Amino acid sequence: MKLFHKPGSCSLASHIALEESGLPYQTEAVDLATKITASGDDFLVINPKGYVPALRLDSGEVLSEGPAILQYVADQVPAQKLAPANATIERYRLQSWLAFIGTELHKSFGAFFNPTAGDDWKGAALANIERRLGYTDEQLAGKSFLLGDDFSVADAYLFTVLSWAKYIKLDLARWPNLLAYQARVAARPAVQAVLKAEGLA
Repeated sequence: MKLFHKPGSCSLASHIALEESGLPYQTEAVDLATKITASGDDFLVINPKGYVPALRLDSGEVLSEGPAILQYVADQVPAQKLAPANATIERYRLQSWLAFIGTELHKSFGAFFNPTAGDDWKGAALANIERRLGYTDEQLAGKSFLLGDDFSVADAYLFTVLSWAKYIKLDLARWPNLLAYQARVAARPAVQAVLKAEGLA
């Protein structure tokens, strides 16, 4: 498999999931401004949507959208417990977290990386981020990870989004459960390896 990614972007979650899985994979960076990959290929041919992540499977098929890639990777190695079994209530809780992180946190942070976003948009986005982080902090009380004791692909996604707080000068110290959680995830060997590989540590 090959993951097309941009260091530090939302594709970081897929990179972490792949590393946690123990599956063989390669990565290739994409210049999202020019839509050219590190090897000189036209990324729009690989993923016509034009954004990362995109995962080229061994079959040659390309899977896009982070939550789908995360669940695909997890399902290749069920023994790793990166996602609960399909058709269980726990799996739907995972999907609920993936949807929440994607629509309520990821998209709100996006305003700060959009050069056309004005102060009003950013202000509304920040207010939403703060509300959602408050909720997430409450949900993490007494838990190691979002689903309990086991690290899941939802944690890879939340960790990725939380890593953007420093870019918008948002101090996570007011949410102690989140701060401890971020440090706990960052300490995982697979996460350390990915951060180093992407030049983030």
